[in-house]
Amino acid sequence: MTVLAKPNTKTVLLGNEAIARGALEAGVGVFAAYPGTPSSEVPITMAQVAKKCGVYFEYSTNEKVALETAVGAAWSGVRAMTAMKHFGLNVAADSMGPIAYTGVKAGLVVMVSDDPQGWSSAQSEQDTRYYAKMFRMPMIEPSNPQECLEYTKAAFALSEKYGVPVFLRTTTKVSHSIGTVKVGKIKKPVTRGEFKKDFDRYLLLRPNLQKRHRVADERLAKIEKNSKKFVKSIRGKGRVGIIVSGVSYDYVREALRGLGLSPPILKIGMVHPLPTQAIKAFIKNKRSVLVLEELEPIIEDFVNRVAKGANHRLVVHGKDYLPRYGEYTAELIIPALGKALKKKVPSFAAHKKNADNAIKGLPPRKPVFCPGCPHRSTFYAVEKVFGKDVVFAGDVGCYVLGLFEPFRMQDFMVSMGASLGIAHGMTRVSDREVIAFVGDSTFFHAAMPGLANLAFNDDKSPLVIVMDNSITAMTGHQPNPSTGVTGMGDKVQKLPIEDIAFAMGATVEVANSFSQRDLLDKLGKLRKAKGLRVLVSRGECRLITKRKLRKQGLEFNTFQIDQEKCKKCGICTDHFACPAIVEIRKKKGDEPKYWINPDNCWGCSVCMQICPYDAIRPGVKK
Repeated sequence: MTVLAKPNTKTVLLGNEAIARGALEAGVGVFAAYPGTPSSEVPITMAQVAKKCGVYFEYSTNEKVALETAVGAAWSGVRAMTAMKHFGLNVAADSMGPIAYTGVKAGLVVMVSDDPQGWSSAQSEQDTRYYAKMFRMPMIEPSNPQECLEYTKAAFALSEKYGVPVFLRTTTKVSHSIGTVKVGKIKKPVTRGEFKKDFDRYLLLRPNLQKRHRVADERLAKIEKNSKKFVKSIRGKGRVGIIVSGVSYDYVREALRGLGLSPPILKIGMVHPLPTQAIKAFIKNKRSVLVLEELEPIIEDFVNRVAKGANHRLVVHGKDYLPRYGEYTAELIIPALGKALKKKVPSFAAHKKNADNAIKGLPPRKPVFCPGCPHRSTFYAVEKVFGKDVVFAGDVGCYVLGLFEPFRMQDFMVSMGASLGIAHGMTRVSDREVIAFVGDSTFFHAAMPGLANLAFNDDKSPLVIVMDNSITAMTGHQPNPSTGVTGMGDKVQKLPIEDIAFAMGATVEVANSFSQRDLLDKLGKLRKAKGLRVLVSRGECRLITKRKLRKQGLEFNTFQIDQEKCKKCGICTDHFACPAIVEIRKKKGDEPKYWINPDNCWGCSVCMQICPYDAIRPGVKK
């Protein structure tokens, strides 16, 4: 693997892979995470190399548990790390605040990846820098893969020097950027330690709470005074300066190179605490500055505040030229630079017009379930039994794709496990039938408390459908407690979701996702039942099945359409919507022909079950 390249060599890495390499070079002993894109490749990489490098790795049930696992190691003298997406930090925040007060014994790094533009996060564009301010924790932010490696090592050193957990923040473009990285030596980790009791430090009761609060503030002040290594000042021409952080730094360099301009630049790599003295020195002789930061104006507001004493005539631009939403791009930054530097810059209007013309008339390409996905079969059966006049409480996972045509069976989606709580609220104030969908990984992550609440408080509970594909599929096929294997590949006892639901008092049925007869039968039974009802629709992610069969040298049946029996009813294309089944017309006005592409068919057999004319039958093996 390139992440295990020899010391003092150069290799090509993703930003996330470089973070994993940096953790190995820092001697991380424990790494715990719950997968969440855009951070997913950090634990994926660590899982692949953990045993070889002597690191303990685990996929925890959620981000809070992952953080607490890492903290237990760091309190015991073992360097530890966790990684999560921005919403994951919301889950971990309950423990993050107190841990920031207690501090740590060995280095603890909390990698968190924000997602401007919402490439993999439908709920909100959250700026986690506010958490650093609230918890009085240092936060450093790399701008490219090389810095991802270097800043990860620096974060461990910083954490250990000051006894404080450190945030390592990325955004999607940094996590998923690819670059040439010079690697150092992987350090043999310390993996054994011992927790030493310290009541004044670890028990945050009055008056200890206020003492530790003061310690956190004093610690932060010391860190700010020693933040020079995270600040880079680049000399330039003129009295208009650029202050920038994160990936925007690379955009700025690219844009200025193209424009032939060289204003002075202050690159900030530690976004909390911000380097007051460096900023004061930079703005002292400036007429104006342009602050470039994605999402919230955190640095911009700080510069405005500092300027009152350092240069009260300074004009600060930022969000007046650029939006507070979405990712920054060269197309956004170049006009802002033109305004700030009072230079004429190229217009992107013609480029945009050409791009719009190129895609004019093309149908929108919406995300779809994979061929053979068990969730498609489950949604199809649910519609057959319940129709569409039901409230469908959505949740986070592959099954969120049920919001698109032809299913339209996710009416909202808030956060992991929220479907159960929101559905409960609806059943308390309405007679409307409600179905709550949740995945197997989400069940263990956040749905069990919601299920317990339904058992405790809801005599007319919504129907809960657990879409169990036996893997955390959406983020890259990481294991969870229902999978039967750990993140390090060790076989363990599966935790049956149906047993947990039954123990909580639910009427439980388990159905084969690939059997329409089984699904319809079990859904019918549960619709007639009273109280808390749970259907576990179990069908392995078809990608996993394909890989297993190929690894064993086995084939599976594809399916084909008997053109003589086919009545062109369109059920397989318009209602079931398997992407392997296509409608073909040689020319406009011709009668359609339906065809199953054998290269896309993954042999789930559900299309054969739903065809009312028995026109679909097994085809060739592959």
